[in-house]
Amino acid sequence: MTPAPLRGPQFGSYAPDDVGWLLTDLSGVALEAPTEEREEAVQSGEGHYAESLPHEYLPDASYLALYRAALAATAPRLAHAVGTVTELVLRERGPDVVLASLARGGTPVGVLMRRWAAWAHGLDLPHYAVSIVRGRGIDRLALRHLAEHHDPSRVVFVDGWTGKGAITRELATAVAEHERDTGVRFDPDLAVLADPGRCTTTFGTREDWLIASACLNSTVSGLVSRTVLNPRLLGPHQYHGAKFYKHLARSDVSHGFVSAVTTKFAGVHDTTPPSDRVADGAGRRAVERITQAYDVGDVNLVKPGVGETTRVLLRRVPWRVLVRAGAPAADLAHIRLLAQRRGVPVEEVADLPYSCVGLIRPRHARRPVLRPTTGARTAAP
Repeated sequence: MTPAPLRGPQFGSYAPDDVGWLLTDLSGVALEAPTEEREEAVQSGEGHYAESLPHEYLPDASYLALYRAALAATAPRLAHAVGTVTELVLRERGPDVVLASLARGGTPVGVLMRRWAAWAHGLDLPHYAVSIVRGRGIDRLALRHLAEHHDPSRVVFVDGWTGKGAITRELATAVAEHERDTGVRFDPDLAVLADPGRCTTTFGTREDWLIASACLNSTVSGLVSRTVLNPRLLGPHQYHGAKFYKHLARSDVSHGFVSAVTTKFAGVHDTTPPSDRVADGAGRRAVERITQAYDVGDVNLVKPGVGETTRVLLRRVPWRVLVRAGAPAADLAHIRLLAQRRGVPVEEVADLPYSCVGLIRPRHARRPVLRPTTGARTAAP
């Protein structure tokens, strides 16, 4: 039998019924490395991004105020997107689905979809969080656990948003390989709140607007780190790993985020999905054009969309940010603040298909890291 899922409050700050984490607890392992060192290792090929973790920076008061304002302004449309995608899943896949969110960015969305199903239909959907790693696939042991306890055909994979479709393709490849090796088939369709990359058919919207959970890291995702796949730490009979940042409990806004959206459910009256649901991969082609135009050299260094640009500014070594001229200012206020704090130029582009795009510094060479004199981390929130 596979290991039982981890649940709060022993692991993560979500309620036990909200999500079962199919992860290995690595909370006691020192995995954090400076951003510059991680970027150098990833781009040189000496290490994989999933083998270590970035430092979890805490936001200051001004950034938190920006997050709260953004959440208050966007909660109604988030609730609409949650309702739309959940109703679509229930209509096409049935009322007995099992949610498998891609940890950790998809987990708040999985929690919200579960809440909608309970609120609108009285359903008690099982929800698990599983790890998927670009270039290394999905956690096979987690798939085995799902197949042991549920009908694999009922499992719906969930994420927050799409960018250029890398995770969508990774998921499709991984479940195809799993079926080839085991004969067990999972549906590779990915349900997301927002699909600006046009790479899935199950979504709440295709507009590239702010999903407020993207503004923060673990403190809006149950105090759980990014997932880790490090062969020096994990054996074949262990799930991918993650850390529970229990010491950040005072800064945790995970429940506040979920509550802010669920309180807007009653205002959602039309959950008709968009008529155009063709997945034509237009986002990927746009990224390839940007890669050429800016001589980046690697499409993996181009991160399109509000959510991915935020991640670049929070966790990577950003080079510049492209912003579509006329994009809603409220969706990009936190992007501009982060860019200003990190000294990253912001360039307006007239025909950008996304609200913004983050470019990671190409051909990165390590530079001295400036240490704040106060002892507090201020390079990023």
